Amino acid sequence: MEKPKLPSAKELRRNARERFLKARKAEAAYQRQLTTVGKQIGALVKGYAPTGAVTDLPGLMRALQKYSEIIQPWARSVTASMHRDVAQRDASSWAELSHEMGKALRMEIMETPVRRVLRDQVDRQAKLISSLPIDAAVRVRELTIRAMVETAGRADELAKEILRSGQVSIAHAKLIARTETSRTGALLTEARAGSIGSTHYRWHTSEDSDVRPDHKALNKKVFRWDDPPYAGSGMRYNPGCGPNCRCWAEPILPD
Repeated sequence: MEKPKLPSAKELRRNARERFLKARKAEAAYQRQLTTVGKQIGALVKGYAPTGAVTDLPGLMRALQKYSEIIQPWARSVTASMHRDVAQRDASSWAELSHEMGKALRMEIMETPVRRVLRDQVDRQAKLISSLPIDAAVRVRELTIRAMVETAGRADELAKEILRSGQVSIAHAKLIARTETSRTGALLTEARAGSIGSTHYRWHTSEDSDVRPDHKALNKKVFRWDDPPYAGSGMRYNPGCGPNCRCWAEPILPD
């Protein structure tokens, strides 16, 4: 039997970059949906603290806790929608790459159990979203307690920080959207590459002025999928799987 044709290193590198860019395009809609959570958190805090002074802290805590519970099904829904978008873009990219491969190898790539990969992420990502109100509650409580014992001027500054709760939550929501969309695409790449025998990848950065020093040091180096390098802040992860990581992995296929 004729050995299936594998893509060249150049084709793999170009396609990996395209998959990364396609995944990032899926981020915009996810980010818009998640920022609505931050806006609602800001509205809840302002309702209980119109001037920044919380007069009913237990009531605000209950409201934020209730909001966290209410949005859990919605969080799963919008996350599943993001997964579908990323998976479709990822599948089309792999299909373009595998058009000259043998039929058996092409089917192996396209039938990789992506559902398992995505299912494992839904719960974790939905929890991140529904934790936004809880994180805001903890922050407001700490600021309120500090304001009680501070001087008038310092208490005013803390009151302003309380009123910034919505902005802080929106920034956190954007970080979640950016990181988790990238992570989803990266995990799909790893799963599909692994299905055709890839055990290693080459790390690529975005090669611009915003690349962090830790990632610049990893650029174009080779690592195992199952043994990620330390990529900053004591964290180990593959490209695209860390906070705000804009790096991407070029799969290396066996000879």
